Amino acid sequence: MWDIQFANPAYLHLLWLIPLLIGWKIWRSRDRKTAILYSSFALLPKQKSISVWTRHFPFAFRLLAISFLIVAIARPQSYSTSETTTTEGIDIMLSLDVSGSMLARDFNPDRIEAAKRIGIQFISGRPTDRMGLVIFAGEAFTMCPLTLDHATLINQFNTVEMGMLEDGTAIGSGLAMAVNRLVNSDAVSRVVILLTDGVNNSGEIAPYTAAEIAQTYGIRVYVVGIGSMGSAPYPVQTPFGIRYQQVEVQIDEPLMRKVAQMTGGEYFRATDNKALEEIYQKIDALEKSKVNVNQYMHYSEEFFLWGVLSLVFVGLEILYRAFVLRQLP
Repeated sequence: MWDIQFANPAYLHLLWLIPLLIGWKIWRSRDRKTAILYSSFALLPKQKSISVWTRHFPFAFRLLAISFLIVAIARPQSYSTSETTTTEGIDIMLSLDVSGSMLARDFNPDRIEAAKRIGIQFISGRPTDRMGLVIFAGEAFTMCPLTLDHATLINQFNTVEMGMLEDGTAIGSGLAMAVNRLVNSDAVSRVVILLTDGVNNSGEIAPYTAAEIAQTYGIRVYVVGIGSMGSAPYPVQTPFGIRYQQVEVQIDEPLMRKVAQMTGGEYFRATDNKALEEIYQKIDALEKSKVNVNQYMHYSEEFFLWGVLSLVFVGLEILYRAFVLRQLP
């Protein structure tokens, strides 16, 4: 984009001379009392009305010449700005527990819907990072591989619901699949955010084994245990419709802490929507993408054109006085 600036903008204050000169010209013309004696009005040349105005042209040319000269002295410069942006993004895989216990109502409206909503907020706040989604219950499944197309990822997130996978809690499988999606990544930082509300009771891969794989490849794992302390209301189908009964919240926190510690990550416990949102904010702050912006400015001197215009109007004044205005000898 091109723009204009002045190297010596203080000289532009000299433009105030223009209205002063105009005022002086008006005052001087009113103060003049000049008379010429003629023996007869017939001797007077017939004047066209336009000549009354054209007699001011030389003065106008002089004002324009002075104005353009002042602008030239102020040194107008055109410049353009350009920038190059280098982004060192982070590849993040979200691994979400979709087992039956995620229907518990200690979150609003329940754990899985709260996890989806806050997870989508997290995705929307990191436009420069590639992200993906793995879901797990009794088995694991990749809903969306790493992508910068966050609209598609969010759409996939919105389709997640209970019953998509065999029930159970295969934490090791969910982590291993997310890690596998990051193994071939060339990002400067690779992260798994694993969210679960239970104890590993399914799958062929142990959580420690998955953590060791992540550790080998330098992939950090942040684990979020989701669930209130004590018990939580859980929907149960009865002959009279859905009823809620209190179910004990069981999260294998020692295991979760160990997995996070092994990989250089952290373990967090979310007991309600607000706490879960704050956890995502902490992770967001811990894993910041590095963006380098180099800005360049290109200058071009433009005073020459204004100087030429000033000379042109000086020449017009001289020519106009010499060839157009008639002066009595």
